[in-house]
This record gives sequence, C-alpha cells and structure tokens, in this order.
Amino acid sequence: MKFLDKNIAPMGMGCWAIGGPFFSGEQALSYGQVVDSESIATVHAAHDAGIQLFDTAAVYGAGHGEVILGKALKGRSDVMISTKIGLDFDQQSKQLFGQDINPENVLPAIDACLKRLQREDIDLLLLHVNTLPLEQAAPLFEQMQLALQAGKVRAFGWSTDFPASVEAMASQPGFKAVQHAMNIYNDVPAMNTCIAQHQLTSLIRSPLAMGVLTGKFDGQSALPANDIRSADESWSPPYFVDGKVAPELLVRLEAVRELLKSDGRSLAQGALCWILAKSDRAIPLPGARNVKQIEDNAGALSFGPLPASVMDEIETLIQREPEGEAKEL
Repeated sequence: MKFLDKNIAPMGMGCWAIGGPFFSGEQALSYGQVVDSESIATVHAAHDAGIQLFDTAAVYGAGHGEVILGKALKGRSDVMISTKIGLDFDQQSKQLFGQDINPENVLPAIDACLKRLQREDIDLLLLHVNTLPLEQAAPLFEQMQLALQAGKVRAFGWSTDFPASVEAMASQPGFKAVQHAMNIYNDVPAMNTCIAQHQLTSLIRSPLAMGVLTGKFDGQSALPANDIRSADESWSPPYFVDGKVAPELLVRLEAVRELLKSDGRSLAQGALCWILAKSDRAIPLPGARNVKQIEDNAGALSFGPLPASVMDEIETLIQREPEGEAKEL
C-alpha cells in the first residue's frame, strides 16, 4: 500500500512492549522487563520479514523505547517511524505525570524525539491524547504545522478513537493518519468511514487485543503485577480483568477460532488478516517482544486478507457490542 508517497507493506510493528518499564506512581504501564539486545533483534527480524513501519511514542519506557528503536534502525534508510507526543514524563524516574498540552512544549518535544531516535525527521507525528477537547488540540496541531514547515516531521495525525475529532482536523495540510483501536472484538465502521472519506490512513493499535487473539492465554493464565494488562485503569481496554483474560472474550474467540485459521494461518495471523479484509487503508501494528512473535505476525502478509466468505461467516458467529460512542480510553 502507499503511505506518505511510499509503497510499504500493510503491516507495522507496535513498539510499546520493547520500551520497557515506566510507571504512574506504583502502577506499571509497560509489559514488564525487557532485554535491549532481544528488542533490537526483534526490530531487525521485523524489517527482514518485510515490515517497514515502526510505531513508538515518547512516553514508552519514558523515552527508552525511542532510544532502542533509534539504535535498531540506524542506517536502515527504507524504514518509517511514527511516534507520539502529548504526555509529560521523566526519563530518569520513569514516571508518567499526565498530559502535556502546552503548545510551547510541542517543538521541544519533537526535538527530544529526534535526538532519541537519531533521526533528522519523523515520518509521522501523532498526538497521544485520545480524548483532548478540540479547542485544546487545535493549538498543538498548529505547532505540528510549524514542525512540518521546518522539515522536522513529514506528516502528522492523532491517536484517537473519536471520529468527530478526526473530522475536525482532517482538512489540515499534513494531517495524514489516525491511530485507533480495532480488532475482531471491536469493529469500528464509523471510524473507518470517516478515514475513507478523508483519504487518511488507519494505524491500528490493539489489533490482537493485547495478546488475547494470539490464543496463548486461557482462563487460568494470570499476568504479573508489573504488566499493564494487570492494571485497573479507566483508560485500559477491557481485555483483561485482574490480570486474566475477560472470560467472555475467550468464548467469542472459540466461536471463530477455526475460521481465523483458514488456509493454514496461525490464530494471530487470522486476526491480522481480518483487519486487512476490513479496510485497504489499514496498517495493523501488532506488538512483539521477541523474534518468534514478530515473525508470526509478519507471516500474515503472505496470506493477505481473509476471503469474503470467511469474513461473512465470522459475522454470523461473533458477538459484539454495538459500536456506539467511542470510549474514553
């Protein structure tokens, strides 16, 4: 597919997990401890498997995620990086303090991202604050326009689940993409329609429902306290409850398991291919912490979208809540 005038594979790598630990008070906001050498090997394996787009954020690992991604991709000229700003954190203590929506801080934040990533420009810069009111968001995008004009970013967008937010900003020159949640549990036709109407690109976060759709968890699997999926946060997607997969999601997954595995796909590949079948503007961003995970994810590219007949049958079996209004995650 074409993204920012470049032909790339319709699959990226989400880099939250490789950022390593960071916290809000005592609450862990990461996927636990990481080994940097393994993270770098995972990024290299993703690139070797055909993935060219890597998505991170300034706050992941309180800056460490960008540092590791910058090291891993140094000298690789055919890759693209998207990163996100809008949250206040401290690199030394690894503490997240909350939103940083002061327009005066946008350009310094971009400079800090460029330094950590070891790059002269950022392919896509996203606002990381999902629910920010438009009157507060607009001045931030004005600063992104200045960064665009200065050659520090090639394009910008918003990480938001609210179509109305996209509608309000989509006409701005340089606004090219939206990062939003979507997976087989969480179809978002209103957002997809909005993105198509404005000829934007969807960067899909949580395409595997934070790991549920890999099939590696059962009803007894429990995650440690230092894993974000054990958090009881209002913005955390409801895929896990007290560190365990929400039971109803396991039931729904079982109903469509064999359909997702059509033609020899792994379960995760089937879930990614469901997204590819839903929209030709979508780039799923499955996360990975090791080479095996990313190679399995990237394998979805060789299969392509699920067949229409399989998609239709899935719709007769899967149970979902109506799309309704976006939740304030």
